[in-house]
Amino acid sequence: MSSPDRSEPADWRPLVAALANADTRRVFAQVELGRPLDEIGAGLSPSRRRRALDAATRAGLITIQDGAASVAAERFTRALRDAPARPPRTGVDRFLDAEGRIDRYPSSAADRAELLRHVAGTVLAPGEVVDEAELGERLQRFGDDTAALRRHLVDSGLVGRTVSGSSYSRTDTE
Repeated sequence: MSSPDRSEPADWRPLVAALANADTRRVFAQVELGRPLDEIGAGLSPSRRRRALDAATRAGLITIQDGAASVAAERFTRALRDAPARPPRTGVDRFLDAEGRIDRYPSSAADRAELLRHVAGTVLAPGEVVDEAELGERLQRFGDDTAALRRHLVDSGLVGRTVSGSSYSRTDTE
């Protein structure tokens, strides 16, 4: 079983593809735990064991030398090092995670206002009036504490509510 060519940039996709297979994950975990080569893949049929070991080796997850298997930690290091840099996040994206949920509130008043304007513009159309339950449901996409987010929107003046608190609407007229 051979190792991948070390002269090419380390691509992360083969690592993830190999780990997407349950048998390969099992083999990789057993290698990581330091199991002897003859115990790795125990419980798998001989052909599944061989395929899992081959897949883990081809992807560069493990190396097999002199009858012993070991994790190829340098492969992970290279994949991270060679991965393209993520473009810097700008605007409100700096405060949203990959799913678009607020991961932190800005300390700057201007940034906080920009984030809240984004939220208000996303969950309410101009002139639209919704009840508290509907607004809470729409705010769920930005975080679990919808009451706090609703309060921030109202306190900032971006969203207005009736005296009874039963309905909400944007205060701008765009």
